[in-house]
Amino acid sequence: MIEVSTTPDAQNLLHQLNTLLEQESRCQPKLCGLRLIETAHDNGLRMTARLRDFEVKDLLSLTQFFGFDTETFSLAVNLLDRFLSKMKVQPKHLGCVGLSCFYLAVKSIEEERNVPSATDLIRISQYRFTVSDLMRMEKIVLEKVCWKVRATTAFQLLQLYSSLIRENLPPERRNSLNFERLEAQLKACHCRILFSKAKPSVLALSIVALEIQAQKALELTEGVECLQKHSKISARDLIFWQELVSKCLTEYSSNKCSKPNVQKLKWIVSGRTARQLKHSYYRISHLPTIPETVS
Repeated sequence: MIEVSTTPDAQNLLHQLNTLLEQESRCQPKLCGLRLIETAHDNGLRMTARLRDFEVKDLLSLTQFFGFDTETFSLAVNLLDRFLSKMKVQPKHLGCVGLSCFYLAVKSIEEERNVPSATDLIRISQYRFTVSDLMRMEKIVLEKVCWKVRATTAFQLLQLYSSLIRENLPPERRNSLNFERLEAQLKACHCRILFSKAKPSVLALSIVALEIQAQKALELTEGVECLQKHSKISARDLIFWQELVSKCLTEYSSNKCSKPNVQKLKWIVSGRTARQLKHSYYRISHLPTIPETVS
């Protein structure tokens, strides 16, 4: 697929992909730090995988409340995991850390006119810390991530992989790969620390490959294989993470899974508070429902 693609759009997408793949390993969480969080006991004094996952679900709620891009959420998760994998964070400080990472991502990705004030952000989140506390934590986060806010994220690669596959399909078949569904699946994976141990390229391609398998779209399989080779992803790694993604999405679809969308919002926003916000977005939701596969 990639080797024979000569359209200007495809070549531009390929150039973007190469750039992201080159930068992929520079701003990712430390694996040893993530493993420590995964093995930590929930005693109220140490960061655990469960606490981290709840915090990410809260960040997803904020993302959707303001109508921000999924790239903002994906970058916020990256910043949070990079910080948590380096620092011993007490659970009582997690909210401030998480909101600081979120705010950094918002200011990096969103248009300036859509960036809420720190006061509004704290008020909606109903945290007790102050704007000064948030700004201090933001500086600490910046220092620990070496002032490198932007990073290659799984969302960026998911966009490119799906676009490259669609670019090589006839026009009438380009809607067969539903990006909204892929995006929802990525959000579900981000809410589990396990998937922060995967390279963004591996996670993104695993989601695409799994969706193509689910659709039984054999004509798209060759495209996945070409992207796998181009991205230097081993077949073993791809299969390994595909299985974990499949298990995650199966559990997410199960009634036994504690989904964020059946939990009450942490943010209880009064009508007056909502009217005071500069944004027109007033959508309060959690993890999106994963759209049905397009046949």
